[in-house]
Amino acid sequence: MGLFAGRGILFVLFFIIIFSEGYFRWVEAEHCVWFGECGESEKVPGKKYNCHYTGPPVPLKQEGYELLTELCPGYDYENRSLCCNVDQLRTLKGSLQLPLQFLSRCPACFFNLMNLFCELTCSPHQSQFVNATKFNGSNVEEVQYYIGQTFAHAMYNACKDVQAPSSNVKALSLLCGKDAKECNATNWIQYMFNINNGQTPFPILPIFSDVPVSGYTPMNNETYGCTEGLEDGSGPCSCQDCADACGSPPVPPPLPLPWTILGMDAMTFIMWVSYVAFLLIFIGAVVGAWCYRKRTVMSEYAPILDSNNPLSLNSDNLNQVNASCSETLGERFENALRILFSSWGSFCVRRPSVVILGSFILVVASSGGLVYMRITTNPVDLWSSPTSQARQEKDYFDSHFGPFFRTAQLIITSPLNDTFIYSPYFGGSNVPFGAILGKDILHQVLDLQLGIESLVATYEGQNVTLKDICLAPLAPYNDNCTILSVLNYFQNSHAVLDHSIGDDFYVYADFHSHFLYCVSAPASLNDTTLLHDPCLGTYGGPIFPWLALGGYDDTNYNNATALVITFPLNNYLNDTVRTGKAMAWEKEFINFMKNFNNSNLTLAFTAERSIEDEINRESNGDVSTIVISYAIMFIYISLALGHIHSLRRVMVDSKISLGIAGILIVLSSVASSLGIFSYAGIPLTLIVIEVIPFLVLAVGVDNIFIIVQTYERDERMPQEELHQQIGRILGEIAPSLFLSSFSETVAFFLGALSNMPAVRTFSLFAGLAVFIDFLLQISCFVSLLGLDARRQEGNRFDIVCCVKLPEGQETKTDGFLFRFFKKVYAPFILKEWVRPIIVAVFVGILSFSIAVVNKVEIGLDQKLSMPDDSYVLEYFKNMSEYLHTGAPVYFVVEDGIKYNSSEGQNAVCGGVGCNNNSLVQQIYTASLISNYTTIAYTPSSWLDDYFDWVKPQSTCCRYNNISGAFCNASVVNSSCVSCRPMTPSGKQRPVGENFMRFLPMFLSDNPNIKCGKGGHAAYASAVDLYPNNTGVGATYFMTYHTILKESPDFIDALKMARILANNISQSMDHKVFAYSVFYVFYEQYLTIAYDTALNLGVSLAAVFVVTTVLLGFELWSAMMVSITIGMILVNMFGVMWLWNISLNAVSLVNLVMCVGISVEFCSHIVRAFSISVRKNRVERAEEALAHMGSSVFSGITLTKFGGILILALSKSQIFQVFYFRMYLAIVLLGATHGLIFLPVLLSYIGPSVNKAKVFAANKRYAGTERERLLNY
Repeated sequence: MGLFAGRGILFVLFFIIIFSEGYFRWVEAEHCVWFGECGESEKVPGKKYNCHYTGPPVPLKQEGYELLTELCPGYDYENRSLCCNVDQLRTLKGSLQLPLQFLSRCPACFFNLMNLFCELTCSPHQSQFVNATKFNGSNVEEVQYYIGQTFAHAMYNACKDVQAPSSNVKALSLLCGKDAKECNATNWIQYMFNINNGQTPFPILPIFSDVPVSGYTPMNNETYGCTEGLEDGSGPCSCQDCADACGSPPVPPPLPLPWTILGMDAMTFIMWVSYVAFLLIFIGAVVGAWCYRKRTVMSEYAPILDSNNPLSLNSDNLNQVNASCSETLGERFENALRILFSSWGSFCVRRPSVVILGSFILVVASSGGLVYMRITTNPVDLWSSPTSQARQEKDYFDSHFGPFFRTAQLIITSPLNDTFIYSPYFGGSNVPFGAILGKDILHQVLDLQLGIESLVATYEGQNVTLKDICLAPLAPYNDNCTILSVLNYFQNSHAVLDHSIGDDFYVYADFHSHFLYCVSAPASLNDTTLLHDPCLGTYGGPIFPWLALGGYDDTNYNNATALVITFPLNNYLNDTVRTGKAMAWEKEFINFMKNFNNSNLTLAFTAERSIEDEINRESNGDVSTIVISYAIMFIYISLALGHIHSLRRVMVDSKISLGIAGILIVLSSVASSLGIFSYAGIPLTLIVIEVIPFLVLAVGVDNIFIIVQTYERDERMPQEELHQQIGRILGEIAPSLFLSSFSETVAFFLGALSNMPAVRTFSLFAGLAVFIDFLLQISCFVSLLGLDARRQEGNRFDIVCCVKLPEGQETKTDGFLFRFFKKVYAPFILKEWVRPIIVAVFVGILSFSIAVVNKVEIGLDQKLSMPDDSYVLEYFKNMSEYLHTGAPVYFVVEDGIKYNSSEGQNAVCGGVGCNNNSLVQQIYTASLISNYTTIAYTPSSWLDDYFDWVKPQSTCCRYNNISGAFCNASVVNSSCVSCRPMTPSGKQRPVGENFMRFLPMFLSDNPNIKCGKGGHAAYASAVDLYPNNTGVGATYFMTYHTILKESPDFIDALKMARILANNISQSMDHKVFAYSVFYVFYEQYLTIAYDTALNLGVSLAAVFVVTTVLLGFELWSAMMVSITIGMILVNMFGVMWLWNISLNAVSLVNLVMCVGISVEFCSHIVRAFSISVRKNRVERAEEALAHMGSSVFSGITLTKFGGILILALSKSQIFQVFYFRMYLAIVLLGATHGLIFLPVLLSYIGPSVNKAKVFAANKRYAGTERERLLNY
């Protein structure tokens, strides 16, 4: 019995214990772990421990009701019994300011986050999931927080995509202690509860589980997904902050497939087929014609043989002619030109003093404008038209936000190949570091950086330092210069770089850990290591690793092989003094860098002025090359112009003085052209100075040789005086000179219709120079020729006119070149079996060139614009190799958007409630397919950051309720109150007057540890406010392009940015444009193919029209000239493809010039053919080639060839590529087409003989010595 009773008592006790455990846990769950604040935290100054308290929840005092509603609205019911007091709520609010500012743009994310902290701090069920594990008196020094894994992952998923607009990164990159890509639910919560984050006063150890652990039930409250709205009416998060709200991600369109036929490039295939078809038809036609001639025993093309034919020179009836109306009109027009030029030539020879003096006066008067000459070296003025879209957008940007800043930049590598391993003390995988990130190297780089900072330049007697000109966004509160350098993670200090925490055995934290933290959270004011050093730069802004490091893979910045240091300098609009100071400092910087030497560092550098300086140096350096080139051409002209009949008469027959006079005339025409346009205020460019003398010399020398050699070959008729002979000669050849010169002039002037300043300026100056040169040659040079002829007839020496050679019997002979062309060359290429070969070869070359026209690269490799020995070339090379981000791009919203209205805000912003096709949202979407759009990052949005800054929950926006002045978040003053009330309307975006009331405060607020959203640093220049802050005008939203290396990359970036801006403009129904500093230079390439086709087409059309008129309305002759010039141009594209010459403004200038020079090669031959009265086309072509070919060859081909070869010696790559290669191609193609292909073409399908011209020639020369010459 007693035993049974004892057992019963034990059973009852066991039952009570078992069942009471749940009761005691339930009772414990109704108690707190802490309440109120006690002692100061030892590890986090300014923070307090919570007081240990195990009693029941305590009703909150009324003064905390508003704060509770703001932070933890879920507890705002009944008597509000909580495990926290007002002080803890205030501390909670202060600790959550940065998460609030960055995450509240996504309501669901921030609600979940506040749930996490409210449950921990105030929950009346606190002891159910919080376990205090360490005490010090009444202080709770450590707790365990049991958190449901479901809750943790849901909170993370709602927040992982939230953006930080001012930083172009995700918010978690700033709030997780590492890059957002490496952040997850677990390490994010661990970071927020880590004592090393500077906000948590004691360790809070999160334990993640969805099931009870050690008797604790994890906090697993209900969460909201980012696509869900809240009960308070807050909408779902925007697509920008919530990938799930975006639907399927954008997919870039597939790249267009190459155009192929049967697996072969389509153009190549088409041209092969066309060429083979042409050969078959052409060979068939030639063979058929040959067989037909053999059978009918007729001469080719039915020549005029019998004396009964009215066109034969043997005809007895000179009055018989059956000329058409157009032939008669052409003959009369040409006869009028002949009479005009004959009279004028005769006058010039009879009155040389009047003509020469008059010419001299006109040249001097015209050249006088050179005193007003201005040379444009500004690349913007050279390559961008003031009326172009890019130029107008640049001017708009500059006038509203100030010009884009100047830069001085270094790219630093090391020849050392050391790689060292960093092993984190607190665990984690080993991290390799490259040699450039070694501490010794970093100290050496810091010495270099500090040396640059201390440079002192002199401008107009004043000292100029970096601080005088640098970009300091927080001035005047913080005048530190913006220096985008990895050393700014260490506050540009040797001491901070050496800062480490450790003992005699281990290093717990040093520069490695600080670097790894800062590259993941560059805007942090306090790293999570034991160092607690800031990452934010000394200038008050972040140093993004993609701007300060190079040569790394993905986001493994520790693998960087290059350091990039950028000094942004202020740029000024129309302020020559301050711009001059900046340029003076840049010059000092360049000199310092050139003289810097460190065996451990390899430096590449540039400054804003570098390219312009190097181009000027290049131009000056090439002066000697150009001078030698021209000297060789001058010497050749002087020596080759005369025809020496015998050794005894060398000094008499030479025409050195006449050659020099001809050269001076060419130079005078250039000077006159420059002077006349300088009077008109049109500035010159280096292209004009370098190219036009070359062009005019080509045209002018050709004309000189034609005039002199025609005179030398002519026989003076009986009773004909010298002035009559030269007048007659000029009457015969001047129409040809006029034809070539006038067609070139018209072609060049029409080329001035181009929108490209370099092409337009060249065309204007070239057109006028060519025409002035023609006028001087048919006046001044003809007078000088008359004087020289009298000297020669008087047997007087050239140059030394006073010396006279004794009379002697001399036999007049033809020159060697003329005899070679007449007896050997012309008969050979016009042989019956040679001509088909020539046609086949030239058509084959044409077919090849057509096939590759569309393959010529567009753009200008900026490396080509530099001399071979330029330091900038090394910078360009390193930039392509190491840099990981492109240029900034600004999406500018022009004035007119009503930002104080919900409609205006929704069209632009990227947060909650904003349109799905808003400006920010479209740019964000574009950044998701950056490989296609070239937009690298989400844009920085002043509007979204302003909305976050002005929220009543934030401490950012406060003002003094007495004075109305703005209170910075760091100011402690009881008079400072929140800008917006904690009411439903106060939590909404500001509209109307409220919007403008606080915006100026936002734009003047410097970011600090309590408010990271201040807009002064990021947006001070992004918003153009109306006078007296009455409204918002133009604004911009900035992001970056992806890395751009070659010209096609830059062109594509411009194209894609404009497409995006146009889409935004259409969706907003308001003008938005994209602007980046390189757009003005690359815009020309968007239309360069069209501009090229238009310029060359217009030039060819002009040549055709002028040639038609001046050849006496012979349409087919003009067609022959145009066809040949067109072939030369197409073949130029073939040469450009073979020789890697890209299509740009420089090459387009050369192509326009090619039209002019090609006219010289073709027009004289065609005109000589058209006026020839030989029997058939072959003989007419042979005569034209013999008489004009030798002059063209000796005049333009040989003259230019010698000068061009010298250009190959130039140090300038742009000279070697665009001048040597293209000039050589122009001369060789012009000479081969004009002197080989064109005569053959004329022999096949040349225009028929003009009956009226033949009849007129017969009538004019019948019974004279001239008739014998014509028959000859």
